Amino acid sequence: MDPLVLGGLVAVITIVVLFSGVSVALGLLIVSAGFLVFFDGARSLELMPEILFGKLDNFALLSIPMFIIMGASIASTRAGADLYEALERWLTRIPGGLVISNLGACALFAAMSGSSPATCAAIGKMGIPEMRKRGYPDGVAAGSIAAGGTLGILIPPSVTMIVYGIATETSIGRLFLAGVIPGFMLVGLFMAWSIYATWRSGNAQVLSRTDYSWKQKFEILPRVLPFLAIILGVLYAMYGGVATPSETAAVGALLTLVIAVLIYKMWSPRAIWAVLRDSTRESVMILFIIAAAGVFSYMLSSLFITQSIAEWIGTLDVNRWVLMAAINVFLLIAGFFLPPVAVILMAAPILLPIITTAGFDPIWFAVVLTINMEIGLISPPVGLNLYVINGIAPDIKLKTILMGSLPYVACMVLAIIILSIFPGLATWLPDVVMGGAT
Repeated sequence: MDPLVLGGLVAVITIVVLFSGVSVALGLLIVSAGFLVFFDGARSLELMPEILFGKLDNFALLSIPMFIIMGASIASTRAGADLYEALERWLTRIPGGLVISNLGACALFAAMSGSSPATCAAIGKMGIPEMRKRGYPDGVAAGSIAAGGTLGILIPPSVTMIVYGIATETSIGRLFLAGVIPGFMLVGLFMAWSIYATWRSGNAQVLSRTDYSWKQKFEILPRVLPFLAIILGVLYAMYGGVATPSETAAVGALLTLVIAVLIYKMWSPRAIWAVLRDSTRESVMILFIIAAAGVFSYMLSSLFITQSIAEWIGTLDVNRWVLMAAINVFLLIAGFFLPPVAVILMAAPILLPIITTAGFDPIWFAVVLTINMEIGLISPPVGLNLYVINGIAPDIKLKTILMGSLPYVACMVLAIIILSIFPGLATWLPDVVMGGAT
């Protein structure tokens, strides 16, 4: 069978299997085993355990459960509420300070937790009722939190960037730095739209300020600054040559857990156990997907599907930006149905040789890919963040949440266009801090 036709068959069957309701990891293993047995015989299964466990034999993977513990420790405390209150008190003098505070809190909490649903829940429980009470439109209140929650997979430290780095053998340090400027750019676009939408709705009076005393501003800081110090410390240790990403993640996880115990009085062994239990579950899920994706990639390579697709695309007489547009459409559709980790592990090994052959920077592409995954988090039919917002604000119709999120999707598409025109927004900081890529 022609490898390209076989590749199409693999894609269709993979989609059918994943839509059947089985877990992503198990679905990839079923498809891989089926095609290997059919085309290479039963003896090909003897290699599967070696590939499965060999894919996990990577010290860099240790950073994944460590960063997840770090995020779970933060998510289990009032850190989100305190962060929101702190930013509200300090930014209230700015027109639209409340919505800016919400988006700023989302960005910072997402960076600390790395979890979009946790960010939506933590900031949304405080921010959505407060914005609605002050007269902000329901669409802005819900949409801004849903969109702000997606920033966790772009602003470092990001588990998604770690997974991309491992899947493509790209420097994780460079990937973290590449997400900084685009992340702040997205926050700026979200803030600009939120203020404009509120003004356009005729509720411009809600953009006026509410004053807080200096005492009220300073008394909240001791509950927030330690967590921010940990984030800065982790990044300094990583880029200052003090430790590897895995080592800094471990120290960050320990310090975050200690602060959660000391500041937020999380003394109960049951609470600490819940953090470790939930972190273990999420870590195992991600690592299982990584291992299964390794087997899936081996199957594609052994059947010459990957090589044939790359060779076929290389022979196409199309502009490289047309090619990139097609890749973006593919990533958008995949992100609508699958979690970011699964899409990255399945698609990155195939797309990397294609985009490098076309002359695109893999670090830049990582940012573009991640923004596409962010769009999937606030787009139906899966749109996990939409359902989280609906859960914490059930009196806001899901349609209103969806319509309120669409302008933020447009902001993300605009960000991809800006990055395509000015790729240095993603590559400049890594080159300055870590030197030019070789």
